[in-house]
Amino acid sequence: MSLNKFKNIPIILGSQSPRRKELLGKMGFDFQVIVKETDEGYGELQSPQEIVKHIATNKILGFDDVLFRDTLVITADTIVVHKDEILGKPRDHKEALETLTTLQGNRHLVLTGVALQYQGRRHCFVEETTVEFYPLSTEEILFYVERYHPFDKAGSYGIQEWIGLVGIKSITGAYENVVGLPTARLYQEMKKL
Repeated sequence: MSLNKFKNIPIILGSQSPRRKELLGKMGFDFQVIVKETDEGYGELQSPQEIVKHIATNKILGFDDVLFRDTLVITADTIVVHKDEILGKPRDHKEALETLTTLQGNRHLVLTGVALQYQGRRHCFVEETTVEFYPLSTEEILFYVERYHPFDKAGSYGIQEWIGLVGIKSITGAYENVVGLPTARLYQEMKKL
């Protein structure tokens, strides 16, 4: 599928994330955002990879309707995993501080599950990126949480924000995946579909 073909296919992003919206827009696509209510629960015995794949697939099931048959639908879910523990979006200021303190000086994994649906075909993939933080002080972490309010972000941080600029030691994998949408891999998977 060539880039010109995408111009003739309606695209829906099934996510309310402003970061996913921005990244998909930067890829040069015209698209519409439609969010469907989704059960984001998962089984305790599932691996983190299975969990993000499961949630992304559940999100796309809301578009399993003849109305969307000729529309390319994209849904995604991102989680942060540290020492086999899933670090979701923080519930409050205290939890954000605790999560970020845990991540300091350590490596963690960012997983994004992406589901695609077009003309009755459905495909899901998982992208993994390893991120390592420099050790940051309590004062620096507090500054970040109070200034940026990262309560809508898995792992309690946005890599594109201040903490990413001053605190990230290394990234192995796609930077955009940590932001919330692995754009290069998404484009390759779109061409296959």
